Parts: sequence; C-alpha cells; structure tokens
Amino acid sequence: MELLLDSVPGGSTAVSFWRNPSAWLREKSLSRSYWVFFSAAFFFDAGFSIYFFLFNLYLLDHHFNERAMGWIGGAMTLGSLIGTLPAGALAQRIGLRPLLIVLFVTAPLVNAIRAVWVWEPAQIGLAFVVGLAMSIWGVCFLPGVARLTEEKNRTAGFSLIFSASVGTGMLGGIVCGYLRQWLGMAGFAMQPAEVKRFILLVSCAIAFLGLLPVLRLRIPSEVTAPDIQAGRWSWLRAWKLNPFLWRFLPLMALWSAVLAAFTPFANVYLSRELRVPMTRVGLIFSIVQLLQLCMGLLTPIVLRALGLIRGIAATQILAAVTLGLMAGARNGQLAVGLYLTFSAAQWMSSPGLYNLLMNATPDAERSAAAAMTLFSNALVASIATAGAGVFLTRFGYPPVLFSLAAVALAIALLFWFLLSPPRQTQGEAG
Repeated sequence: MELLLDSVPGGSTAVSFWRNPSAWLREKSLSRSYWVFFSAAFFFDAGFSIYFFLFNLYLLDHHFNERAMGWIGGAMTLGSLIGTLPAGALAQRIGLRPLLIVLFVTAPLVNAIRAVWVWEPAQIGLAFVVGLAMSIWGVCFLPGVARLTEEKNRTAGFSLIFSASVGTGMLGGIVCGYLRQWLGMAGFAMQPAEVKRFILLVSCAIAFLGLLPVLRLRIPSEVTAPDIQAGRWSWLRAWKLNPFLWRFLPLMALWSAVLAAFTPFANVYLSRELRVPMTRVGLIFSIVQLLQLCMGLLTPIVLRALGLIRGIAATQILAAVTLGLMAGARNGQLAVGLYLTFSAAQWMSSPGLYNLLMNATPDAERSAAAAMTLFSNALVASIATAGAGVFLTRFGYPPVLFSLAAVALAIALLFWFLLSPPRQTQGEAG
C-alpha cells in the first residue's frame, strides 16, 4: 500500500495516508466490488488467523508432539498441493465466485470438526480435506484482487487486505491469551483445552460470515486469448509461454518451504522451548500482528526506495539473519525480540512477491500463474512441514533454525541476482 503519493492531479501536494486516510483512499479509486471482496477476505482472515495461531497449542494440550504436528501440517499442505491445479482449472471454467462460495462453506465446517475430533488419524485426514478447501482461496485471491484493481492501485489493494488481516489477528491474540482469565472472573471454570476449543469454534463461525459478502460479489471476467476461449489452453503451454515463471516459481517455492518449516511451530517454540505462558503467547501474537500491520503499510516505501526485487530480497535477508540469531539465543526476551523481527520481515516480503507475480503475468494467465505458484509452494511446503516436525523432535530447535536461516539467506541472494533485470538496475537506483 502506497503511503505517500508522488503527485496528485493539478500538481498539488502529495497525499499522506497518515495525515488524511480518506483522501488517500479516494485517490486510489478502489471499486465497490473490491470493497465487497475486501469484506469477505476480512472475515476469512479474522477467523482463520486466530484458528491457525491456536490450533497447534490446542494439539499440545492434547499431548501431540512436533512429529505429529508436522504430519498434520504436512497433510494439510498436501491437500493444498492436490487441490490447487483442479481449483485453477475450475476457476477458468466456472469463474471465481462459485469456488469462493464452496470455500466459505467447506473450510469453516471441516475446521470446526477438527476442533472436536481430536484423534491423530482423523486429524491427518481432516487436515488433508482442509488443504483441499483452502487451496481455493489462494487460486481465487490473487486474480480476484488483480481483476478488481488496476495497475496503479493494485499494490494498495493487496496491502489493504494484508494489513486488515493482521489488525484482526492482533485483537484475536489478546482474546486468545486472556479469555480463560476473563471466563474465570465471570464464574466459568474451564480447562485450557476447553477454552481453546471454544475459541477455535468461534473463529470458524467468524470465517463463515465471509459467505455473506461473497454472495453479493461480482468479479469481471478475465481477458482471455482466442485459444483459451476455444478451449485449447493448457497448463504446460502457459508455463512455456511465460519464462518469468521458470525463475520465479522455484525461488518462491523454496521461500515458502522455509516459512512452512518454522511458522507452524512458532507458538510451540514460544510455549515449550521458551516456557512462555499462554497469556504472553497471545500478547506476543498480537504484537506480531501490530508489527506486520505497520510493516505492511511501510512496505511500498521500502520497495519504492530499493526497487521491487531488491526490496523483496532485503526483507528476506533480514528474516534470514534474525532466524539465525534466534537459533543461538539463550535469553528468552532476546529470542522473543528476534522472533518479532523475523515475523515482521517475512511479512513485508509478501505484498512485493504477489505484486511481482501479478505484474509480470498477462491477465489471461493470472489464474494459471496463481495456481502454479500455489502448487509449487504446496509441493515443497508439505515436505518441509512434515520434515521439520521430525527434525525438531529429534534434534531440537537451535540446529534446525540455524539450517533454515542459511537456506533463507541463499534464497534471498538468488532472488536478487536471478530476477533483477540488468537493464533496470540503473533506473531503479535513481
């Protein structure tokens, strides 16, 4: 999201988001359909950001270890892997809105069942089904925002949704951390696992509310090439016609693998490794959301100053360095500070990565590009999450975190050198 416009019509002073948010939003001229989509994304992110923050801690209360959590997380990512390409094909055939309706009904329902049926084989199977359903969101989100925005306001469109999601997550973290105490003061004595189950079910209900704006949503049809209209389009042909994807997808997939190897276990790391109580874990999660909100708002300034690709690489390098320092941290407060910095840095790279993908892909290929990106991400992330669970159980957190930091640093450098157009280097520097 651009916080400061370079110019406005008539040569007047630039509009600052912080000084005049309403004028800034008017200048962006985001459509009514975008705001309907924004509402659906708001409920989706508000519900499931709380759900996935809390779920592994809920499993921890039921004596699941990192190995089991890794298999469950890997099964969900495997479901996303298998569901992504069919979802992308359906998006091409029937449009985005029908798929979004299926998503907003199925995902909350199955996740609610996961909160009730706590049995490892069932958890693995249900996680796979959730992955199938959640793959729809990734396939629909990127082309949906792209079709409801223009190139001049697309970064703002992506960043607004990202920032709203972390704002709701911040409130959710506080509720998660202190709800048991509040219920106790009200006279309701509940065990930690029961409180978490209650929050998980409420978060599913919040996500389900996103169905209401989806039913009112109207998304323009994509601009299609004649061979696509004739039904002769294929995934392999789109891959062949867009050389950018050959360089972008492997690097994006590896970066997603690094995140998938640590992020699902972050709260377990705080609770088990650092012995942080639940109230503080919830507060830390809220601080993470606040940091991500601020960093999401500042991201366009960083990308404008450094250039899109170099800005992405810079945020990835910062994330890699803090992850490596976290591996050697022995002081709990220092480790928490490094974790907060890592969370903020890796979040800053997301709007830039998605903006890069959508800007470098023709409109007719955006659904396919989104599907292939999520397919590649899920392919490596499913292995990364399951493998990380096994390694964490066997070797502990420090050596695994240090290895992930080294891989993340290598990926950032490859992003910088392989995706930076040599002819644009001088222009970007200016």
